[in-house]
Amino acid sequence: MSAASDSSFPPSLQGAPLLVVGAGIMGAGIAQVAAQAGHPVWLHDAREGAAAEAKARLARSLDALVAKGRLSAEALTQTLARITPVSALAEAAGARLVVEAIVEKLDVKRALFRELEGLVAPDCVLATNTSSISVTAIANGLAHPERLVGMHFFNPVPLMKLVEVVSGLQTAPAVAEAIFALSAAWGKTPVHAKSTPGFIVNRIARPYYAETLALLLEQAATPAVLDACLRAAGFRMGPCELMDLIGHDTNFSVTQSVYEANFFDKRFMPSLVQRELVDGGLLGRKSGRGFYAYPDDGAALPVAVHGAPDTAGAVTVHGEGPIADALAQAATVALADQGWGPARVTDSGWTGLEIDGARLMLTDGRPASQVAAETGCRDVALFDRPVRLPVAPGTALAWALAEGASPAWRVQAPAWLAALGFAPLPLADVPGLVVARTLAMLINEAADAVLQGVCTPEGADAAMKLGVNYPAGPFEWLAAWRAAEVAALLDALDAHHRGERYRVSPWLRRRVWARQTGDAA
Repeated sequence: MSAASDSSFPPSLQGAPLLVVGAGIMGAGIAQVAAQAGHPVWLHDAREGAAAEAKARLARSLDALVAKGRLSAEALTQTLARITPVSALAEAAGARLVVEAIVEKLDVKRALFRELEGLVAPDCVLATNTSSISVTAIANGLAHPERLVGMHFFNPVPLMKLVEVVSGLQTAPAVAEAIFALSAAWGKTPVHAKSTPGFIVNRIARPYYAETLALLLEQAATPAVLDACLRAAGFRMGPCELMDLIGHDTNFSVTQSVYEANFFDKRFMPSLVQRELVDGGLLGRKSGRGFYAYPDDGAALPVAVHGAPDTAGAVTVHGEGPIADALAQAATVALADQGWGPARVTDSGWTGLEIDGARLMLTDGRPASQVAAETGCRDVALFDRPVRLPVAPGTALAWALAEGASPAWRVQAPAWLAALGFAPLPLADVPGLVVARTLAMLINEAADAVLQGVCTPEGADAAMKLGVNYPAGPFEWLAAWRAAEVAALLDALDAHHRGERYRVSPWLRRRVWARQTGDAA
């Protein structure tokens, strides 16, 4: 009979003695959190003396917190007293939970857990902090694979709230629930995930990097422009800044791992742009240069000054919903000096401004030149999706112009965007611009994760906000954006690129159909 078939398995892990294997940044952070929560912790590393060194580093960092008044001297003493460096795994045979935080190599992890099975009690829970390796694969060959679970923390462990609780095919549900409860007791926010490539965060986050890398490959804009547009959408760092911070070697490796693990699905294909950086040793901050040079202010944008738009004979705001409402309000302010306001048409099928026959339109995924050809309107300019409404003055916003636009409209389009309160940043005439296509792809990837049972919508939202500090979760974005519009934008991208990358998730497509038939709110 396996331990998992016993109704008392696993016993409560609250306050249980714990072994952390791996005394690097992640392992030391896990040891700290567990000790602060009251657990006796053994800390082991294969390198002689590494565990003791990690405890000494922790003592120094906690001393600094005491000096700043953020930790009491008593808490420091108690935390350090609970952590015992051990040179041999056998010294921690009494552990009721083992958390592994060693090198990301499948064979090494398997060997460790097989060794641990011969040392710890049958009801000891085994957890891996792997960020990308299949929990099912790690458990292969264990005598009791049902007690192995993923417990994926994020760096820095003491500060980051998210823990992905990852179940492999043989993980006992009771084991996953015990780790879920323990993570919550440690002050973390756990989310359940199924063991699939990238789990939740590393999978759903791929488009945040991939769409910008695709735009760079097409020479649509500079890294500084793309970063500014996504920061304006609420992200703390633009994709290029973030990849420089993570390190292009690390980011490229994760992308390549997810791509290979998904049988080379084109949706996850790595970028030639990033491979070139890696091949050249331009790894970002740690090498002194990536997309930007360090230390430097290379992310600075050129300042563009736009005069007031010419006096118009007729201005009409098209569309319905929050974006159209915000445009109507901004246009009313812009036209106040002329003593009149814009007209309003809500059923025209597009969102934006019509100015003396020229169109300033919210992107629907088609390039501006395609829109101009299909509508017969020569003067078309598209603008990106503004996410935070009402718009703060000077908010960066991407825009693109139809190739056949008149010289006058080339000047007036950005002038009108500036008059509406934006800082217009020009892009080449690419489908979906930058924010709209990035958010649509993040939503689409999250939808596929839910479709495949990797996580729930609520779990995806929590994971992306807590794991990578997104300003909102993908399903929160979807709630503020019609599913039909997201799907239409992706369909336009798919039609333009003629590949697999932008195929719409069946989960999202079904949501569109449900709304059309009145079966969904």
